[in-house]
Amino acid sequence: MNERKQLVVKYAHQLFIEKGYQATSIQDILDYSGISKGTFYNYFSSKSELLKAVFLTSQEKFEKERNELLIGQNLADIEIFIKQSELQMHSNKNNKIFFLYEEVMISNDSELKNFITHAKFQHIHWLSKRFLDIFGADKKPYILDCAILYSGMMHQTIHFNALAKEPEFNPTEIIRYCVDRIKSIFEDVSKSNAQLLEPDLIKQWLPECFHNQQDFHTALLHSANDLKKMILRLCQDDEAERVKNLKLIHFIQEELLQNVEPRTFLIESALLSLNTNPKLKNTLELSEFEKIIANN
Repeated sequence: MNERKQLVVKYAHQLFIEKGYQATSIQDILDYSGISKGTFYNYFSSKSELLKAVFLTSQEKFEKERNELLIGQNLADIEIFIKQSELQMHSNKNNKIFFLYEEVMISNDSELKNFITHAKFQHIHWLSKRFLDIFGADKKPYILDCAILYSGMMHQTIHFNALAKEPEFNPTEIIRYCVDRIKSIFEDVSKSNAQLLEPDLIKQWLPECFHNQQDFHTALLHSANDLKKMILRLCQDDEAERVKNLKLIHFIQEELLQNVEPRTFLIESALLSLNTNPKLKNTLELSEFEKIIANN
């Protein structure tokens, strides 16, 4: 997205928050952003397409920051998940996402409603993947049910606590409360083997996510985590070598996930250094890590 188009999205977002989406006209957007009607329609086919761009811009920024929290971390660490949830809560609050969602859902725009529903499916899919990281493969039959329960629990608990406790409302307290409840629910449903929905149902809701392998960021993080576990195991008697290799993996992740134009020559140099370790060379974990990077 070019810089001028990004500014239009930014200005429209401000107007939608201040006036409401329904009350904001295209002429309001033209006047506020200083563009012509022709330029507007060159960028967007309609006001609803512009609102989609507002949602997507906020989501892309949030997802980038959310992924950065995983760099160099243990994916199974529930504290990282709590930080990711805090980040999402702050992002939604700052961008007035729920306010805009509610405007869409009471409108007659079926296309925008479908867009919001799709976004909700994507959130459930992300929760399912993170719960699999945290609670392990043996809990897979229950991850979709628990993702839906957690999402609903969070939404309603935040809503009613905000009404009751403003301005003392504490988002972190809510997140930890819901996380503790979902931990108990996972234990309960796994002991009783209680399942409502098959986890693979998400493939029907989001078929585009399963045409290929996992998206690059997720695949990279999982592969890096596997490689780091192997390094901790194989290099436990050589602290210097262990630290060196972990730093190399951390560098590669940062370069690929945080830079718009990753410096390929530095990534190749880091991979070459990893391959100089006879314990790592030709291992399945390192090979998979290199394959994911090569296919990016």
